Amino acid sequence: MAVGGLGKIIPIELEQEMRRSYIDYAMSVIVDRALPDVRDGLKPVQRRILHAMSEMGLRPDRPFRKSAAVVGEVVGKYHPHGDAPVYEAMVRMAQDFNYRYPLVQGHGNYGSIDGDPPAAMRYTEARLSRIAMEMLRDIEKETVDFVPNYDGTQQQPAVLPARIPNLLINGASGIAVGMATNIPPHNLGEIIDALVLLIDHPDASDEQLLRIVKGPDFPGGAIIMGTEGIKEAYLTGRGHIRVRARLSAEPMGGGRTRIVVTELPYMVNKAALIAKIADLVREHRIEGISEVRDESDREGLRIAIELRRDAQPQVVINRLFKHTQLEDTFGVILLALVNGKPEVLTLRQALRHYLDFQLEVVTRRTRFDLDKARDRLHIVEGLLIALDHIDEIIALIRSSEDEGAARQALMERFSLSERQANAILEMQLRRLTGLERGKLEQERAELVKTVERLSAILGDVDELYRLIKTELLEIRQRFADPRRTEITEEQPEVSEDDLVALEDIVITLTHNGYIKRQPTSTYRNQRRGGRGVTAMATRDEDFAEHLFVATTHTQVLLFTDRGKMYHLKGREIPEASRGARGTSIYNLLPMPSDESVAAAIAVTDFDQGRYLFMATRNGIVKKTPLSEFATNRQGIIACNLDDDDRLVGVMLTEGSHEILLVTRRGQAARFNEADVRPMGRAARGVIGVRLDEGDYVVAMDAARRGADVLIVTERGYGKRTPVEEYRLTRRGGKGVRAIGQSPRNGPVAGMKVVEDDDELMVISARGIMIRLRVSDVSRQGRGARGVVVMRLDEGDLVAALAQVAASRDENGDEPAQEPG
Repeated sequence: MAVGGLGKIIPIELEQEMRRSYIDYAMSVIVDRALPDVRDGLKPVQRRILHAMSEMGLRPDRPFRKSAAVVGEVVGKYHPHGDAPVYEAMVRMAQDFNYRYPLVQGHGNYGSIDGDPPAAMRYTEARLSRIAMEMLRDIEKETVDFVPNYDGTQQQPAVLPARIPNLLINGASGIAVGMATNIPPHNLGEIIDALVLLIDHPDASDEQLLRIVKGPDFPGGAIIMGTEGIKEAYLTGRGHIRVRARLSAEPMGGGRTRIVVTELPYMVNKAALIAKIADLVREHRIEGISEVRDESDREGLRIAIELRRDAQPQVVINRLFKHTQLEDTFGVILLALVNGKPEVLTLRQALRHYLDFQLEVVTRRTRFDLDKARDRLHIVEGLLIALDHIDEIIALIRSSEDEGAARQALMERFSLSERQANAILEMQLRRLTGLERGKLEQERAELVKTVERLSAILGDVDELYRLIKTELLEIRQRFADPRRTEITEEQPEVSEDDLVALEDIVITLTHNGYIKRQPTSTYRNQRRGGRGVTAMATRDEDFAEHLFVATTHTQVLLFTDRGKMYHLKGREIPEASRGARGTSIYNLLPMPSDESVAAAIAVTDFDQGRYLFMATRNGIVKKTPLSEFATNRQGIIACNLDDDDRLVGVMLTEGSHEILLVTRRGQAARFNEADVRPMGRAARGVIGVRLDEGDYVVAMDAARRGADVLIVTERGYGKRTPVEEYRLTRRGGKGVRAIGQSPRNGPVAGMKVVEDDDELMVISARGIMIRLRVSDVSRQGRGARGVVVMRLDEGDLVAALAQVAASRDENGDEPAQEPG
């Protein structure tokens, strides 16, 4: 049906039209804007910029021209879009922090790594860089196809000859419709070496390629963490690469330290990074930083992060890696256009496509040179024929009516082609000399050799590849430079432990379940008989029942009196002041209110070959492999108990210790751990010591030969006795007397096996704590009643004691003895 003479109305489904139009739009974005071509690694706008600059003569040995002139040339002739994206693309190709090998040499303000924009195009100037000339080399020899521009008035290259593997050495990024590309830059020398390997050995393995191409080589350097992400990206076309800034800790005056950052991960904005660090410090998410300064200058990048005197540099560094872009992930998507279609490529495929393209470029260039040589040889041979018959030719030309007649006569008389006849007609009289004849004969000989050589090259693919190899190695010699990005061994992700300073802590737990941690430095050494300092504030009906030493990084295993195991990291226990009561354990763990903690130990790992040795109030013992407690679950069964029994002690052992059990009435049983076979977590155990009526076990420890058994009673009396005085018996005996008891010293409150240089912490039921050297406690026989180690107020009693673990050495090694 006609409407107003404008033509026909064709009914079309809206859904169909939207689908067709969107597909057209999507393909336009994919092919003409967002994705690079696998052959030259350029997007259309980048290709048009380089071609326009070449046409303008902006070579490295020529003066700079205003960027506005370049942009105008590109927009006016080749790129039918706005000038802003053209200038932006040109600026990016000139930024040495974005491009590993910049293709444009900029003059003026071209932006910075801080994200500062470049100056307006009317102020800046540009020309091609030296390496960019390799992108355009041989373009005049018909090595690539030319296509019409957007209005059909100009011709533009469909692709550049790209004598350098630009896709890989400079990388690319772009977001199309439904897909994206993110190709990291690489080292030119490594990529050319890989290309040479594939030329010499087309079937080279992926492992051989990966030994040559070690990984991305970013303009700003930095450090790649591990090779797994690199390998995945190169073998599949997709992968994730962890990149860390290069930094170091430098000493300052007054015992302070600064962290100095000299290289950043690729594409990280320096100014935004510094602002982020400042925000984290202000929000108290990173502690220990006093000042952040940007000290970058012409010599290079430098960010100085000054720390407070009490800060631990490695902990601050770990927090910076965790919360800022000092550690970043580069997601590799090796997507490029192959024959006009987007395709995810492996490293081998990308290299292979480039070599195939270079084979085409060199073939077309050789064919062009051959045709040119043959054409010139044809002319030279015609000129030599003319010199052989010069008098006759002159007479023939003089007798001809016009140029056309002379041309025709020459062609018929001497069997010349039209081009040869034209060359003879255009020949100058000075070419008639003998010297010129010699030059022509020499030229003919050289042309004959050139034609033979080029014909041989075209007829032999191996020769073509040898030529490509030679030219690649020449480019390597001229432009390759050392790798900037270091690749190190894989390191684990920054864990929560890495974000907390490693320090020894004292953990106290009350009878009613209030727990807290404090640095061991809170408590000063005191002589025997001192009054101590307040360890925590308690209510009248509560008292401090458990005390043990751990670190902020170790796993604290808490065993309840009902035989269940819960766990906390030392850092997860809230820190509180010396006089504070702490936090209820029931707010930290899903522990029933009718259970209380009976024992606690700290472990660094759950290696095979170690055991947890347990003892109960009723004298039952058991040994379970430590590995059975490596779980994230809370409240698992550690020991099955009788209804009237309770767990009183747990100890970490190697399977060959001697065990010492001490009862409230002062009996001690010493036996070999080997007498107890390993059992599962759910086992009940076997008899460790036989008890008199009304007696029960109060403490357990390992009886080390050469050490002393230190016993403290409820009324603050204590003594040391050599382990050897406790007779070794078999498991299940009644033991021997450990201390003389009387109303003055009272029942046994606790026991530890100690050395002379150990330190001891004793805490009373009212929360008074004393820290003393074991050497200050008298060494006495088994029957002695002991001396005063802690003076108690009226009605107060000793509740617990713990051995202080040795401090770490300068290398941060763990103490030789597990904290108890």
